[in-house]
Amino acid sequence: SNPSRHVEARPEQILQWTDGQAIVATGSPFAPVEYKGERYEISQCNNSYIFPGIGLGVVASKARRVSDGMLMAASRCLAEASSAHHASRNVVLPPLTALAELSKAIAFAVAKVAQAEGLASERSDDELRGDIERNFWTPQYREYRRIAARAR
Repeated sequence: SNPSRHVEARPEQILQWTDGQAIVATGSPFAPVEYKGERYEISQCNNSYIFPGIGLGVVASKARRVSDGMLMAASRCLAEASSAHHASRNVVLPPLTALAELSKAIAFAVAKVAQAEGLASERSDDELRGDIERNFWTPQYREYRRIAARAR
């Protein structure tokens, strides 16, 4: 549950109740848990992992709608990224620092399914990757400079 103060069970409780056999991801941020000499990183599983890539894939491919197949492609892509980014068996999801590249991978998977399902026009993989790059948003912040004199 979100926020943390309303959770039904805390990650350390889940690990205790299951003797460390549960896969734990939460909607709210939690600190890592030490249980029986092992450290469990608690992944925050929320919309930031899937939806940016879905939106990017739809925009880049110009898909007419979002299908169940496109959502499954996004989920599969995230699942594949999970094990590829972690050596530890105690981590469910890749770190948020990997989100930009993960979003591009999800976008590509979503767009390919949109094409296969006839929801977007066929283009080569290179063209599709180019469209994903062109539509990928990267925040750029201007340097802040104070211009007014300080009142005394």
